Amino acid sequence: MSLLVRDRSFYKSFFSLTLILGLQNAITIAVNLSDNLILGGYSEIALSASSLANQIQFIATFLMIGCSQSVIIMASRFWGENELHPIRKVAGVGMAISLCIGVLMWLAALCSSSWLLSAMTNDVTVIQEGAKFLTIVSFSYVFFAVTNVLLATLRSMEIVKIGLIVSLFTLVINVTLNYGLVYGYGGLPKLGLEGSATATLISRIVECFIVITCMLKHNQALRLQLLDFFKLDRLILKQYAKIALPILLSSLSWAGAMAVQTGILGHMGTSAIAANSVATTIFQFVTVISYASATSSAIIMGKAVGEGLFQKIKAYSQTLQVLYVLIGVLTGIILFIAKDHVLFLYSISEEAKDLAAAFMTILSITVIGTSYEMPALSGIIQSGGDTTFVMYNDFIFMWLLILPASLLGAFMFNFSPVIIFVVLKSDQILKCFVALVKVNRYKWIKVMER
Repeated sequence: MSLLVRDRSFYKSFFSLTLILGLQNAITIAVNLSDNLILGGYSEIALSASSLANQIQFIATFLMIGCSQSVIIMASRFWGENELHPIRKVAGVGMAISLCIGVLMWLAALCSSSWLLSAMTNDVTVIQEGAKFLTIVSFSYVFFAVTNVLLATLRSMEIVKIGLIVSLFTLVINVTLNYGLVYGYGGLPKLGLEGSATATLISRIVECFIVITCMLKHNQALRLQLLDFFKLDRLILKQYAKIALPILLSSLSWAGAMAVQTGILGHMGTSAIAANSVATTIFQFVTVISYASATSSAIIMGKAVGEGLFQKIKAYSQTLQVLYVLIGVLTGIILFIAKDHVLFLYSISEEAKDLAAAFMTILSITVIGTSYEMPALSGIIQSGGDTTFVMYNDFIFMWLLILPASLLGAFMFNFSPVIIFVVLKSDQILKCFVALVKVNRYKWIKVMER
């Protein structure tokens, strides 16, 4: 306990960053939750179809978030060194990679939507409806690629309020258009599931232009210019690739695993798909602080490494680990209580509601592990420069342990959806032991080549 930080500025920085980022995450999840509720009230088929289509969107989003994480890791170090010119170069490289991913995922979703969805379910109606949704929403990937990197650049400089304001605008636009286009209110055409996808696309476009406008207005310090995105510095590109490649592979592995998990539950019936969608959406909403703590930790630790405060890094990491556990326990309590008060909002079958309640009970326990291991690995270890370890760790746990066990349980032993869900989420507890050992050995601090 003597290693805990006693400096008030550390706690002020951590909690202010975490709360603002948590609010932004909450608003982003609220957009997804509103989609979930509106479609859940429309029909169970629409909810299941959008849930499957969103797995493809989840892969695209996760990869582009991987690009932004790499920007934060590098740029926060330069911010700690008070060097702004390299931050512009990092932003340019991150934007180029993110746009490439956005375009490729857009083309994949546009050309192969039915084939991609058929890998996750054999329900023809769900596939047909999901393909319509995915075809429209895939156009938003390019706009999200731009928005994501610009906000990451600002976050690395501890400028986080812009993202919160942008998210508020997106929430209002998305909810208004979603409700109007799904049900045909306010003089808008009744488009059902396609209306929800159209609302998401319009929201992403507006969001992108708002962020660009904010960047132009608040760009005095960074002085980021359009040319910075076309002149790629070779050394920065080399360093970025070294950090980003393991993160992108880890993101692809994790997102692909989530799609396989949904596919496993998808082959166990429409009720299992709907229950998973409901439980996952509510879980994402109550864990916003846990995920925000990972980003704020990456900024704080990256800045500390850039400033050369190696004597403080040990105390920082010890303190952060205690905070993660406290956040996890509080989150678990909130999720357990919430499960009895939200399911009435959904127009789904009683079987789906019972499954969703069981899934949320399981998540209220595993979230304690998630709240510790996820920020410890992606916030502390990755920000120190050791991104390869996290990639191997995710791959081994998910693809060599969890998914094979789940596939055997679902298709060979015919376990119930609840038992399969326990197996699918067990890695969140198991990873804690690995994270505990790795973080406290302090071999994850890597100095960048200059």
